[in-house]
Amino acid sequence: MTAAITHTPYDGTSKPFAIGLKQAEPRDWIELDGHLDAYLAEKDRLYETIPGKVFVAEPETRGAQREVLDLLVAHLTERFPEAYRLHGGRCTIAGTGRSIDVQNPGDNPLVAASKLVQEDLILMRPGENGWRLAAGSLCFPSSWKLTEKFGLAMHDIHRPVPGFGPGTRMAELIARMFDKLAVLVERFNWSIQADADLYHPLSMLQRVARSSETQSAFPGADVSGNAFIRVERQTLRKLPVSGDILFTIRIYVDPLAVLARHEDRARLAGSFAEQLMSLDRDQLDYKGLAADRDRLVAFLNAMAQVE
Repeated sequence: MTAAITHTPYDGTSKPFAIGLKQAEPRDWIELDGHLDAYLAEKDRLYETIPGKVFVAEPETRGAQREVLDLLVAHLTERFPEAYRLHGGRCTIAGTGRSIDVQNPGDNPLVAASKLVQEDLILMRPGENGWRLAAGSLCFPSSWKLTEKFGLAMHDIHRPVPGFGPGTRMAELIARMFDKLAVLVERFNWSIQADADLYHPLSMLQRVARSSETQSAFPGADVSGNAFIRVERQTLRKLPVSGDILFTIRIYVDPLAVLARHEDRARLAGSFAEQLMSLDRDQLDYKGLAADRDRLVAFLNAMAQVE
């Protein structure tokens, strides 16, 4: 499943392994494109087949979940009136055949909220040990597992990320940002994977095993035909009633080869190669690219030189 190139954080505008938060316009909180039905269909499939792996929640978060649902419905019906309409306590989504009960969404309103949008939705709640993951609908994880992170504080969630674990300067900066968050902010991240799957979980044990892998992750070591760019657009906003923070994650997946058709391919490919070359071994291991970095860089540099 792929979409047209929308965001290019690998062009140098978003440095890897940096916080990179910037203020976003409230009207741009949620992004909508022609792949809405496909994303929602995948969410439906995951909720039907593995519900316990894509949704978790502390019982005390129900009020905050409801707050998220109400905010989303109000935003979507105002921002995208051609796609979302509210009638009789249900929100209908044009072109999808879907009608979500938003008046009586059941015990976990965050599930209903997640079935309205392409974004995943994570609730962070403050506690004695910092901000923790208190509830979440995560259908499209980028190499992590929701069940492993549930209930963990932010610094423990980021423990595997080079430079972001407990006691680091980055962990302290993130904690202060969460405490002082007053406006909608966004950041971007990227990775490269060997398929176009949106559901891309990875356990801690699998991550450790991947970091020591010396064989190419791509079939036949062919990055030209098997490498996909995975871009995350993340937003953070503090909920006005509960005081929790809602973390949204929107995933875009494109074949790496699609950059060759971009009008600005030389700059994008060259910048992407530079970012890959700037990663140290720990960062390469974290992204699972240690075995393939050089062949990816060669492919991108060749693309950048094509007239």
